[in-house]
Amino acid sequence: MRSIPGFGEKTERRLLERIDALAARREAFLLPQAEERSAALAGHLRLDPSVEMVELAGQFRRRVETIDRLDLLVASHDAAAVAAHAGRAFGGVTVTPAGEDRFVLPLPDAPEAHVRVVGARDFAVALVDATGSPPHTERLAAVARDGGLTLDDRTLRRNGRPLAVASEPALYRRLGLAFVPPELRDDGGEVDAAAAGELPDDLLRLADVQGVVHCHTVYSDGKHTIEEMARAADALGLRYLTVTDHSASATYAHGLDADRLRRQWDEIARVQEGVSVRLLRGTESDILRDGSLDFPDAILARLDVVIASIHERHGMDADQMTRRLVRAMRHPVFKIWGHALGRYVLSRPPFACRLDEVFDAIAESRAVIEVNGDPNRLDLAPEHIRKARRRGIRFVVSADAHSTAAIRNLRWGVDMARRGWIRRDEVLNTLGPDEFAAAVRP
Repeated sequence: MRSIPGFGEKTERRLLERIDALAARREAFLLPQAEERSAALAGHLRLDPSVEMVELAGQFRRRVETIDRLDLLVASHDAAAVAAHAGRAFGGVTVTPAGEDRFVLPLPDAPEAHVRVVGARDFAVALVDATGSPPHTERLAAVARDGGLTLDDRTLRRNGRPLAVASEPALYRRLGLAFVPPELRDDGGEVDAAAAGELPDDLLRLADVQGVVHCHTVYSDGKHTIEEMARAADALGLRYLTVTDHSASATYAHGLDADRLRRQWDEIARVQEGVSVRLLRGTESDILRDGSLDFPDAILARLDVVIASIHERHGMDADQMTRRLVRAMRHPVFKIWGHALGRYVLSRPPFACRLDEVFDAIAESRAVIEVNGDPNRLDLAPEHIRKARRRGIRFVVSADAHSTAAIRNLRWGVDMARRGWIRRDEVLNTLGPDEFAAAVRP
């Protein structure tokens, strides 16, 4: 067993977790990094005259939180020409063959890219194969066998004869299944649900989200003013924005006390006169050690929205943390549980608690759960989202924006919501400004 001399057991464990996380960071991408690298490579591949189509596939297309390899599918009649062209990417890289229709190339700062080349006729079936997790594609092959068909990594056949498959939805239809969106192709029961007609057909889309929730400004640890954040939201066509800076206990983030909070209300009122987006005054109130919230009820009652989050004492044991969270969720003020388990993707694991007990408390209380779109957080994880859904709990998809650019984090939150099978009407910020404000009013 590894050890670090001179530290207590708890400190040693956290240091080792940090070391492991840093090592993992060198071997994996966060979603924005994966998108940047794969889009650059896809753009380069499309310049080859022999290329008809290029699609991103694999982990990124499923929107897995961390990406340890990139997968691209290319439609072309000349795999050798595509490989030669790929070798000129990023100033020149070494292409390693991985089969007659596949090759691998290194990427700057990162995992490898795996490229597969198929003919245009086989593209739809190959894209399903290249996107789904291995268990998902194995389940599809089993469904095909049950129906007297044969499905491999590029062709669907009946009695040895290829069947025309023009698109991904067409393949699922041929198999007698409802279409399974890419984000769901991870062996979470989606094939059985598609066969039974129980797969949600109204998963949340970015276009459904009307307001950006969980925004920080220069009043705490944000980079931009209230007016700058408001004008950025206006430019994106959003209808409301919550100003939810940190509370006083978050001293590291210059959290607001009651006097500064009141001064912020005056500025919100002034800025509101010059922008279309509706500004809702709020807080990201710390959940304190004992489960109380870091503002008196009299202050919370004057806000439009309360996000309740844990920022300190992540090392509590499961019993302590569960009691802390259950008390917070049962607080009579309506609250949004922010970045629920405190994880940082690739650098800090979720804290320990008995999540079922916390979900039960939320289901019985005035609370909803945030799906945090900050690509460093992406908290709550999709597998936990699905547990919460089964209790009828509702959600808010947030940007956790500390800058104007980070308002666009909404898209990653939507991706996590889709992976958790969240439907449009389960998300409060699909409502209009008045309806949302009424739904979350403390």
